[in-house]
Amino acid sequence: MTVSVGEIIEGTVTGITNFGAFVQLPAGKSGLVHISEISHDYVEKVSDYVKKGEKIKVKVLSISQDNKISLSIRQAKPKSTQPAEIEWNKADNSQKGLSFEDKMNQFLKDSNERHDQLKSRDNKKSSGMGARNMGGSD
Repeated sequence: MTVSVGEIIEGTVTGITNFGAFVQLPAGKSGLVHISEISHDYVEKVSDYVKKGEKIKVKVLSISQDNKISLSIRQAKPKSTQPAEIEWNKADNSQKGLSFEDKMNQFLKDSNERHDQLKSRDNKKSSGMGARNMGGSD
C-alpha cells in the first residue's frame, strides 16, 4: 500500500518523544506526528495525548525526498465548533444544602475577593512603572 499526501490512515504509535510521536503505518512505513500536530489544544506533554501501542488516525502532511513522512492527528479530525458541554445537574458538594441566598452570598464573597486580588496586582504593576516614568524633563 502506498501512502499519499492528504490521505487519512490508521497507524499505531510506536514511540513517544518530547517533540512528537512516531507512528507505524501500513506497508511497513512509519512517520512522525510533531507535537504541534497532536491536538488543536496546547500540548505540553505528548504522552498526555497518545500512548505507545495506541491505534490512531493520522493525516499525511508531506513526504520528503528521503521518504520521511510528516503526519498530523489534529488535521485528521476536524476542530469541533460546538461549545463544551456543561453538566448543569452536576452537584457541587460545597454548595449542597445551601439556600439560594447563601449561595448568592458565597458567590459575592468569592467575586469580591477575586476583584480585590486583581486590583492589588494591577496597583503593584502600575506603581512599579510609575516610579520609572516619573523622571521629569523641564
